[in-house]
Amino acid sequence: MASHPAARTELPELPLAHWEATKDTLHLWLQIVGKVRLALAPPRNHWWHVTLSLDARGLTTRAMRAPNGTVFQLDFDFVDHRLLVRTSDGAVESFELVDGLSVAAFDDALFAMLRDLGIQVSIRGEPYAIATTTPFAEDTEHATYDRDCAASFWRILSWTNDVFEEFAGWYVGKTSPVQLFWHGFDLAVTRFSGRPAPVAETANAVTREAYSHEVISFGFWAGDAKVRVPTYYSYASPEPAGLAAQRLGPAQATWVETGSTHQARLGYDDVRTAESPRAALLEFLESAYEAGAQGGDWDVKRLASHFAPAR
Repeated sequence: MASHPAARTELPELPLAHWEATKDTLHLWLQIVGKVRLALAPPRNHWWHVTLSLDARGLTTRAMRAPNGTVFQLDFDFVDHRLLVRTSDGAVESFELVDGLSVAAFDDALFAMLRDLGIQVSIRGEPYAIATTTPFAEDTEHATYDRDCAASFWRILSWTNDVFEEFAGWYVGKTSPVQLFWHGFDLAVTRFSGRPAPVAETANAVTREAYSHEVISFGFWAGDAKVRVPTYYSYASPEPAGLAAQRLGPAQATWVETGSTHQARLGYDDVRTAESPRAALLEFLESAYEAGAQGGDWDVKRLASHFAPAR
């Protein structure tokens, strides 16, 4: 009988400074793959058609249909560290994710694989909503890939996905999938009250679609130029009056002013080192939801599923 290694339950450390160069490179790789999905997937509300999903080994676009009729998907495998394309007729091609693989080389290798399979797709080959503006095909600067860091990030995403899925099951209202938004490099899940929301006339098309209805959103991101630690977050849109005065849990959670609005935040390390990381994260998610829902006059009782903990 084959033996199997014991499941690892400890969450890894992932200080931003230790893997920021890898994170920046991986973020750009994800944007290239995400833009392929954006080009081919039929539109869905709130941009849910463009996101990436978690699977057993990494991240996937899910199935897409190419103009020639080929059904295919693109997968980041963070176990073997490869980018794969799989087609409905059984073809599988891949290349290795290695240190030194620049964004330009990744872009070239990906589209070469697709052309070999007869898949033609065009994307806008520029980064979206990040500081870097160099076109993908010209970016030889970002070329760092630390396998151990990428694997640790994947472990955190996978564990967080499980907790977000449990939390999503506590709610019977409209809920987004748990999904990774490649533009912001964050894993998120969103609850909707069911009511439309006012959107500023000056808002761009992306914002108008994303926030057409009242939401309370929850997520995880690995840190960035402004937030220098991996962090869990939540916000309500539109933000109800007095939101930042509401209680959050656990004790390390706090409200942070973000321009004219606020975010609830809890550091990943506070979750990782808690006696029960899962309980700590669920407490944070539920407290942030209650703060936004009660302040926004959501029908909290009606929207709770029978899986939700007793109030």
